[in-house]
Amino acid sequence: MSNIIILPWLEVENASAVAGLTWGFPSITHFLGYTHALSRKLQLSHGLRLEGCGVICHRHQAHAYSSGRDYQFALTRNPLTREGKTASFNEEGRIHLTVSLVMECHGEIANGDIGIGDLQAHLQTLCQTQKLAGGSITRLRNVRVCSHEKFKDHLFGLMPGFALLDRSDWLAEHYQALKAHDPETEMMDAWLDFAALKFAAAAEGEHATGQVDWSWQRKPRPGYLVPLMTGWQRISPLYAPGQVINTRDSETPFCFAEAVYGAGEWVGAHRIKQADELFWRYRTTDTGYYCRGQATPEDDNEEVDYFDTF
Repeated sequence: MSNIIILPWLEVENASAVAGLTWGFPSITHFLGYTHALSRKLQLSHGLRLEGCGVICHRHQAHAYSSGRDYQFALTRNPLTREGKTASFNEEGRIHLTVSLVMECHGEIANGDIGIGDLQAHLQTLCQTQKLAGGSITRLRNVRVCSHEKFKDHLFGLMPGFALLDRSDWLAEHYQALKAHDPETEMMDAWLDFAALKFAAAAEGEHATGQVDWSWQRKPRPGYLVPLMTGWQRISPLYAPGQVINTRDSETPFCFAEAVYGAGEWVGAHRIKQADELFWRYRTTDTGYYCRGQATPEDDNEEVDYFDTF
């Protein structure tokens, strides 16, 4: 038995705006990580398990400024060193944002409507004690728990907003289309078609003066398409615990990993028909873990449940 948990209008300050090669919104791994941490606590307190997580963005304000073309992050001033010099630091991109999270909850909620009310009150406090994408949660409207059938009734309270959906299957299709015309095409070429703004010169538009007509090239699909970081992939052997020095945990096997990228689309919340359209879930393999929005045929033969069970 599963229900829907809605965390409406979460206001987050100073969240991370950098996700690998992309910036402007936290990685989807942050939101699934938040769901994972919440799930571990609910398993101990209520015997419930959270899996899928949907993200609806209402407002965002990146801490960046522009000189007219490129953007630079607005960085904080660090204290001077003992010698009175400016201390070195790593550049950090920050963002204020307001989002709503929709989570899939598995398990039986005891005591009917009374139990649901107690769970909502418990989540109202618990959710604000966790960090989200490195940022602090400053406000949260009333948490709601409902069935899948009644989700549509609660969706109106999450408007206006845009839901982030997985479009990695479009990326794979576009890559195969490009490869059919040019066998040397790489996946990066296809990914940049979703990320970059491109202009091309029309071959037949050359004037007598030698000038040509330039036109904007459409993206592979219509819609508000964006590049995304969607997980981590192993790039080294799996080392035994303690074999690599200066790791965070000396009791857990260790490997080096790199970011994995995909494509997404921002869709108006009014276009969502059912909660399953929103959910992102973990897909784990021997080489890494990935965040996916839709099930694929290969998922049937792989471990897809990343969440712990106590």
